[in-house]
Amino acid sequence: MSSSFTFLPAATHGKRRGRIDWAGIAWLYLFFWYFSGLMQALMIPTAGFVGFRNVFFLSAIWLAPVLLFPRWTRQIAAALGIVLWATSLVSIGYWGIYGQEFSQSVIFTIFESNMAESGEYLSQYVSLRLLVGVAAYSIVAFLLWRRLRPVDLPRPVAVGAAVFVVLTNLASPYLAYLPGKIDFPDGTIKLQRRLEPATPWHLLMGYYQYRHQLDNVQALLQGNAALPPVRDLIDANGDTPRTLVLVIGESTTSRRMSLYGYPRKTTPHLDALKERGELITFNNVITSRPYTIEILRQALTFANEEAPNRFLTEPNLMNVMKQAGYKTFWITNQQTMTQRNTLLTVFSQQADEVRYLNSQRVQNATLYDQIVFEPFAASLQDPAPKKFIVVHLLGTHAKYLYRYPREYATFNTRDNAPASLTDSQLETYNSYDNAVLYNDFVVSSLIDTFAASKADGFLVYFSDHGEEVFHESPHQILGRNEAAPTPDMYAVPFILWAAPSWKKTHDVDFAAMADRRYSNADFIHTWSDLAGLRYDRFQPERSLVNPDFVAHTRWIGNPDLKNGLRDYDAIMPVSPPILTAAQISTTARR
Repeated sequence: MSSSFTFLPAATHGKRRGRIDWAGIAWLYLFFWYFSGLMQALMIPTAGFVGFRNVFFLSAIWLAPVLLFPRWTRQIAAALGIVLWATSLVSIGYWGIYGQEFSQSVIFTIFESNMAESGEYLSQYVSLRLLVGVAAYSIVAFLLWRRLRPVDLPRPVAVGAAVFVVLTNLASPYLAYLPGKIDFPDGTIKLQRRLEPATPWHLLMGYYQYRHQLDNVQALLQGNAALPPVRDLIDANGDTPRTLVLVIGESTTSRRMSLYGYPRKTTPHLDALKERGELITFNNVITSRPYTIEILRQALTFANEEAPNRFLTEPNLMNVMKQAGYKTFWITNQQTMTQRNTLLTVFSQQADEVRYLNSQRVQNATLYDQIVFEPFAASLQDPAPKKFIVVHLLGTHAKYLYRYPREYATFNTRDNAPASLTDSQLETYNSYDNAVLYNDFVVSSLIDTFAASKADGFLVYFSDHGEEVFHESPHQILGRNEAAPTPDMYAVPFILWAAPSWKKTHDVDFAAMADRRYSNADFIHTWSDLAGLRYDRFQPERSLVNPDFVAHTRWIGNPDLKNGLRDYDAIMPVSPPILTAAQISTTARR
């Protein structure tokens, strides 16, 4: 081994060289920088230099302990390196799947998911290519560690250098432009932003922000009764008995439904309802966010992409319906480990009656969405004259094989599937279509049960977001990522079924509205319009079914990021996944 690899006692090393070992410091810095800097270097073309700049300076923090205790350089570096390596794998793995940065928005979504859901994602996304990449990344880290050697500095210099790198990175955000002025609140925000791109702070900051946000929402729940109600509320239907049902799907894109022109017969029951004239389909509806929590805190409130925080300060749909005199029900097959598990609990806990059906430790294949049938039928029989029932499904949530019974494994060939799919991709592609097929059974069964009850009212079904499952060319994307959107992630089904008695008293030409461009961020206005509710916050121009409807810009993206919003219609490719109402009608007659 050459002399440059000989690790001498610290004092001897310093005397022999008689100068600062800049090469040794450079290897130490490169080792610590590697776990954050490589990721940010890869992100420069899409994320710019800010993250790269931040980690360039932050990586120097880890020099402090090895400069203070040079005799333990390799041991300290190994301990720190293991932590940095393990936490950096999250970002490296996400980049390997999507080619995008693991942002704070994604971290928030992960913490709002449960462990079983995260396990399903892991089993679905892990591939040999990803494992090889992780192995190569890890080997480079180990080789860098092998190059490390102690750097012995005079004690005052070592202490001064350690204090300098720590204070420069952690204390400087608190100093305002005026000398001596310290701004702790603003400094904390700046420090958090500085830490976000660096390992392991990206996870710690994400968790801190998640807990902080969750505490805020819990405070909103506790003080919800004190929120001022909507003003000038008028119910055009008066006190006549009626039942209104909202069915929220999960991960189902309209582009994989035969109801919307997909060549595979994935929605035979809904197709039949449509052909009999019993179902209204709206053909150009998208979601504003491809994540459950983010879209529902817009769709069920007065928040939207341009005002994302209004859900914290104004009444939501549950408040409005209760104020209008409805008894409210919430039935969910979304897994709920505790009542505090997700932000959806905030909405569900406002209901008069709540049924959490999925209490399993894992999301296994036994809890299919048909589990909602019994409590739904019971809710329909409740004697309350005015009922508002929310049914939240697991829908076509990954892992798709868990979403349908064996008898729904209908699609198992390459017919009408992209020719370029590998056998593994084809299996996933087919399992998603099978999940859509089972979801068709569930939604149509809810409609049948509603119809059989003879209740007056209507049922609306939409999915929270879509899912890209190797459908869009080049047929290599699986999942959701708003940093790299595809139409399948955003195009969602939006259907309306109305009882015959409701149709008699509500003569509306919905067919003329079926092709309107709409975002579910404004759903609360459409629901209020259908329910006949008018109040101070209602905006008819944002209702899909109102004569005064105006097509607004359909923003997508993360509104919490600077320049995070994009016009969906401006960036999406012009492709023919969704047929117009006239085309669907023609196709049905063939």
